[in-house]
Amino acid sequence: MEKKIILIVDDDARNIFALSAVLKARSFTCVSCSSAEDALQLLRGTDPIDYVLIDMMMPDMDGYEAIPLIKQIAHRENTPVISVTAQAMIGDREKCMNAGADGYISKPVDIDKLMNLLSGLSQ
Repeated sequence: MEKKIILIVDDDARNIFALSAVLKARSFTCVSCSSAEDALQLLRGTDPIDYVLIDMMMPDMDGYEAIPLIKQIAHRENTPVISVTAQAMIGDREKCMNAGADGYISKPVDIDKLMNLLSGLSQ
């Protein structure tokens, strides 16, 4: 079976490291960016990306701004984007979904929930 490629977008290297370690152990290939701008640049290219995990709270451009821009990239419109946020308040999930996210997970990431979400979004 071909490994799925996940782009992790987070301004905190520790979050990228932790998510990458767990996802690699589950046979995913991980690519990462520390800003939404870098992620958009990578996604405009032709590198294969199966999923995007994006931190919603980042400096410069946050996930709420970035998700609609990702969805506007013609060849990425069907790439599942999962918002990852420490903001687990009432209404945050809806706010993420309204921004165009295909899924939502709160920090600290429950890896079983993430795996269920990814399998539900499989392309």
